[in-house]
Amino acid sequence: MREIVVDTETTGLDPTEGHRIVEIGCVELKHHVPTGNNYQVYINPERDMPEEAERVHGLSADFLSDKPLFADIGDEFRTYVGDDPVVIHNASFDLKFLNYELKQIAQNPILPEQSVDTLMIARRKYPGAPASLDALCKRFQIDATERTVHGALLDAELLAKVYLELIGGAQPGLSFSDLGQDMGGSQGSGLKVVARAPRPQPLPSLLTEDEAAAHKEFLEALPSPPLWHQES
Repeated sequence: MREIVVDTETTGLDPTEGHRIVEIGCVELKHHVPTGNNYQVYINPERDMPEEAERVHGLSADFLSDKPLFADIGDEFRTYVGDDPVVIHNASFDLKFLNYELKQIAQNPILPEQSVDTLMIARRKYPGAPASLDALCKRFQIDATERTVHGALLDAELLAKVYLELIGGAQPGLSFSDLGQDMGGSQGSGLKVVARAPRPQPLPSLLTEDEAAAHKEFLEALPSPPLWHQES
């Protein structure tokens, strides 16, 4: 199973108002494991860089002036993504820009049904809680100290870790020694059993005080303590 975690940086909020993509970053996952076959490119937007956008990602018009145009890399990017699912935080924003650019070069769009929106997953799983990438990194204790400014590849790498936490984590106890080879090829399965490293700190409890009190009251109402509640 191949999935592509995608992030973009732009000059603004709406391509129909003249804003453009300035960076694309992608992380390839196979069977929920990063392969290292990532994709990253800076893009010349052929326009100025608004100050508020530069404060977000740190990319100046001067820095981007000698970078390729989207027309130069669009086919390569679309081939890299292929028809596999794309994992995006706030997918409607990135797809709006990507599909606008792909349309300009007569390339196939990335369809909404091809996307997995981690923002929507987080909002369903933790209703009412902050769901930004920074907030989710804090929730799952993912180190984001390098993220002094937004960067498409760095954000895609962080999002890949967040995504795996949101869906319950990668398969515990398994790692892929060589995902570059076919898992059924002559080199064997490519699988080995390893011990999953423990978390430095446990995840915060999602149980509310009222729920904990109700559970305690339920246990006390039982005629005899259940086995799992008896002291050894």
